[in-house]
Amino acid sequence: MIPYINVPFDYVANLMGAPTDELKMIFLFLMSYPLAGLLKRLPDHKPWTKNVFIISISILYLVGLFDLWSGLALIVFDAVGAYLIAKYVEGPYMPWIGFSFLMGHMSISHIYRQMAANPSSVDITGAQMVMVMKLSAFCWNVFDGRQKASELNDDQKERMIVDLPAPLDFAGFVAFFPSIMIGPAFDYIDYHRWLNTSMFDLPPGTDPMKAPPTRKKRKIPRSATPAMWKMASGLLWVLAFLQFSNYFNKEVVLSDRYKNMGLLWRIFHLHMLSLVTRMKYYGAWSLTDGACTLSGIGYKGLDPKTGKPNWDRLINVRPAGVEFAQNSHAYLGNWNINTNHWLRNYMYLRVTPKGKKPGFRASMATFVTSAFWHGFYPGYYLTFVLASFIQNPLPRKRYYDLLTWLVTQLTFSFCTAPFILLTIHDSMLVWSRVYFYCPVGVALCSLFLASPGKAWLARKAGARSGGGGGGGGGKPGGLGRTDSMDSLKGGTTLGVPSEPGREFDELVEEIMVEVKMRRGSRAGPEGMELRRRVEATLVEKSEEMKKEL
Repeated sequence: MIPYINVPFDYVANLMGAPTDELKMIFLFLMSYPLAGLLKRLPDHKPWTKNVFIISISILYLVGLFDLWSGLALIVFDAVGAYLIAKYVEGPYMPWIGFSFLMGHMSISHIYRQMAANPSSVDITGAQMVMVMKLSAFCWNVFDGRQKASELNDDQKERMIVDLPAPLDFAGFVAFFPSIMIGPAFDYIDYHRWLNTSMFDLPPGTDPMKAPPTRKKRKIPRSATPAMWKMASGLLWVLAFLQFSNYFNKEVVLSDRYKNMGLLWRIFHLHMLSLVTRMKYYGAWSLTDGACTLSGIGYKGLDPKTGKPNWDRLINVRPAGVEFAQNSHAYLGNWNINTNHWLRNYMYLRVTPKGKKPGFRASMATFVTSAFWHGFYPGYYLTFVLASFIQNPLPRKRYYDLLTWLVTQLTFSFCTAPFILLTIHDSMLVWSRVYFYCPVGVALCSLFLASPGKAWLARKAGARSGGGGGGGGGKPGGLGRTDSMDSLKGGTTLGVPSEPGREFDELVEEIMVEVKMRRGSRAGPEGMELRRRVEATLVEKSEEMKKEL
């Protein structure tokens, strides 16, 4: 560690009442801006200088600022291990071996962090979580490069790695300093195209006069203005967090004062606890996104509508999309976007056999991966299990939007409280103080949807949307869809199934097919009778598991 580096941070931390490591992390994010500006100015025809600069700054961050010598060793170990697995292991199990190696190693770090019981301190687990995404994706991209093009989808073809990168290029990809601590994660092909500047080539047929402005002979377009906007928004979120966290924090909801408040005030405080906690992530992710934008790697091409550069390639959160979400899928899909992409592209779609649609097994594998990736605090699993029961609302008219927004926000304020409180005791204590309103509401909705009321509600929704084609599109009576909903493809967000009822039906279908295959030509129940028996057996087994727990 740099001598006396902690002195100014300790002084400011004492004045503000904030943890020293959190202030150092904010300083790291801000330092990445001038350093990213220098990185962009290194000569494009000498990519090795960019790699060396990136690696040097990341070592400075890990060792000079946080004294994470062991953390640096862990990152190197993960990177070398993933590279060797991708290079020397052949066959279809290579990416799964790489994934297991990375997840297993990170799990050890999660356990050590949990044993240390100091959540506000900075250790290497955050960086390792980013590495798991980047390096497991790298293994899959190398695997795709060894397959026939006809066996890959368009996204896999675009991201496949045919020739293993040079060690220095790979090290630069791993150590990319604007995102090393908390992301955003990205695939190697993005780094490679940024490094050789092919990312900034104009699409075929584009008028050269419409090329975005650059400075001198650089190919990277000017990005200071969008980067500064992202930095400004990030700082505003951080300042808001520092201000409001004095009034809305977990100590308040665990106190006797909270217990003696009126119910509506308790629900309000629980919601504000969730919102203020999100402010910290909004700030951190906006700051790192801005630094990536300034370096140029956030470039997403020209916006087809405006013709201007789009700098949202690595955007990790859309605060407005979360705060104004009217259903669970939009809420989760606008949060931790790059993790959603990783889970979808490198787990949800990868466990699905070719030629088949993703089903229950894909959702369950994604769910387990997401849970383990976050860590082992019991509160995480309370949140994930409860979130899996939260279903999207049926189509609604616009005058229901306020109600669906309020229900979504209060539901997730309740659901995500254990993510903040971490322990089962504290989570159950706070939940009990608001009378478990979320699971009670979910249970009542589930009972209603299991009754004839579901058919009645579907008829009402159909009658309201019938005149508009059911899909919006600006027709009278149509049900509009937000951009966030249209952009969220795939059956899960952060491992949480978007339609648990459909997932259960798909599980039943898979079991029915398996039963028919195993019994062959022997006689047995068919059709609805077989379905009824499978469903009854699943329910019985789930009840047995509940009793054991």
